[in-house]
Amino acid sequence: MVVYLTYGTHQQVPTDVAYVLLVGREVLIGLLLGFTAYLFMTAIQTAGSFIDLQVGFGMASVFDPMTGASTPLTGNFKFAIAVLFFLSINGHHHLLNAILYSYDWVPLTNDFFVKLYGGSVTEFLVRSFAESFMLAFQIAAPIVVATFLTDVGLGFLAKTAPQFNIFVIGVPLKIIVGLFMLLLLMPSFAFIFERLFSVMFESMRNLLDIMGNRP
Repeated sequence: MVVYLTYGTHQQVPTDVAYVLLVGREVLIGLLLGFTAYLFMTAIQTAGSFIDLQVGFGMASVFDPMTGASTPLTGNFKFAIAVLFFLSINGHHHLLNAILYSYDWVPLTNDFFVKLYGGSVTEFLVRSFAESFMLAFQIAAPIVVATFLTDVGLGFLAKTAPQFNIFVIGVPLKIIVGLFMLLLLMPSFAFIFERLFSVMFESMRNLLDIMGNRP
């Protein structure tokens, strides 16, 4: 309703097949914007999967009713913090602005299909996916490296002191190291998520720039 009252009251509705194309175009643009935003949000849960595999929480995944799949414990924890931080910086206002300003960037014409056929949007989505995967690696790197070094230390311990049962000692030790590193890195989450959201907003602007023209 807000978008219609702002941009739609002075628009002329076509009465031919172009109307169907315009409806499909608007749905596709909305899906692309939402997919770009969600792609960077899922980087948090991807990082949680990397952490859980190393720490040992991989078998304790929980069912996510939103996606219908099992999600990692650490990923859910970080995702909840990220959503709260996103709301605290008024990130939802930026998403609403992206919907409103998309009509300034992408006029109500069917030229969008020509650009979609050119392959620039597909190339952008592939680059965004690679960037989100790299961000997931960067988010998970400190804890993954710490648990990897713990595995290396346990390997040396198994060779120097074979009487120790490494399988009994290793599991709780890796959990303790993982939780300690998670507690140690909690203050840095604000900087990490701020960087993630800035990249997400910049990617949405780049997507609008590819689909239309900067006003």
